[in-house]
Amino acid sequence: MKILAVVAMSGAALALSGCPIAGGAKYTIGGTVTGLSGSGFALQLNGGDTLTFTGSGNFVFGTRLDNSASYSVTVQTQPSNPSQTCAVRNGSGTIDKASVANVIVSCTQVGRFAYIANRQSNSISGFGIDPGSGALVPLSGSPFAANGTTPTALAIDPNGQFLYVANSGSNNVSVYSIDAATGALTATGFPIAAGTGPDAVVVEPTDHFLYVANLNSNTVSAFAIEGGSLTPVVDSPFAAGAGPAALAVEPNGNFLYAANFNANTVAVFLIDQSNGMLSNISGSPFGTGAGPLSIAIDPTDTFAFVANNPAGSIASYALTAASGALTAISGSPVAAGANPEALTVDPTGSFVFAANAGAANHVATYGITPASGALTLLSSAAADSLPIALSLDPSGKFLYAVNFNSGDVSAYTVNTAGALTPVLGSPFAVGVQPHAIAID
Repeated sequence: MKILAVVAMSGAALALSGCPIAGGAKYTIGGTVTGLSGSGFALQLNGGDTLTFTGSGNFVFGTRLDNSASYSVTVQTQPSNPSQTCAVRNGSGTIDKASVANVIVSCTQVGRFAYIANRQSNSISGFGIDPGSGALVPLSGSPFAANGTTPTALAIDPNGQFLYVANSGSNNVSVYSIDAATGALTATGFPIAAGTGPDAVVVEPTDHFLYVANLNSNTVSAFAIEGGSLTPVVDSPFAAGAGPAALAVEPNGNFLYAANFNANTVAVFLIDQSNGMLSNISGSPFGTGAGPLSIAIDPTDTFAFVANNPAGSIASYALTAASGALTAISGSPVAAGANPEALTVDPTGSFVFAANAGAANHVATYGITPASGALTLLSSAAADSLPIALSLDPSGKFLYAVNFNSGDVSAYTVNTAGALTPVLGSPFAVGVQPHAIAID
């Protein structure tokens, strides 16, 4: 892990250990910053102690606090050159006889690059994203050859340095470094073995662990990340349910959700932040409709949404942040009007976008009722043939739908009402049987 440079602006020396001072029972506050590329970024603790940052990595404030003291980590200055927005999670609470090390600071900007996994072509298409229009411009060297067979799922680490590819044909995971200037991909080492039929992949928010859903072996493989390389976690793989087809980690990084297509359930695991191991929470798995194929969690960590493909519905759940438990909300599920393939939630938590919902070969926009999580169909926009995967750029300005049968990507601008307008030049051609998309 790259350790960022920090400067403590208060009089306290920067603490390098989370242990209490002998006789003083003092505790430290720290965590992880990801995705930082701009300059001038600064955090504050309780409105006083200030840290400035030159890159992503781990941090600890110099100020130590007594047991039962309150703490609050806030952004003092957002980064510039390039301009970014950094958000703090797990940033406030009360000291409970231990130092705090789970503050997560995520920095984002308008998406720069988009990558699409082409199953039949055994390739990855790479594009630059025009920041003004959202149009996709092919990268030099694209498409990039896969070093596994049948690339099916993609994930980019929160720092935008590596692309992880789950290869369902060769039952492994490939790692590619991303050139920060050009977006070009370079294979890093050899693929690492996963389970049978890996169908989904996700990186948790601190960039320490990666998880892979193995559709045919009914397991989740867990890997520790170090400089992009992957090492299996102790006791991995972990039993999931029948046919895990989708994964999501809630924004605070405490729980992993696996949608089990053949079991009609969602399994929920507690993530051990010290080693990446998984354990089932109380009440897991939770029932859903027939054939859950996608799961999305809103950024407020309040609701979860599941696309039930053969059932033609979308289920909504209240999410208990402390335990990870799911509770079906009143009126759920709602009819999707087709066979929903994928879901994503916008950065404000106002809308759910659903691929192949509203009508066949469309992308639908659902409004999220803030108090309850209930969904209301607002509008839909035509896509090409069988939109199977969705991704929003981090700013929420542009939405991309991967069309499996027509071998292209539909691109849309998103307005404040969640309505979608096709980008000029859309759809953009990719390879054969595109199945997944990831945006850096």
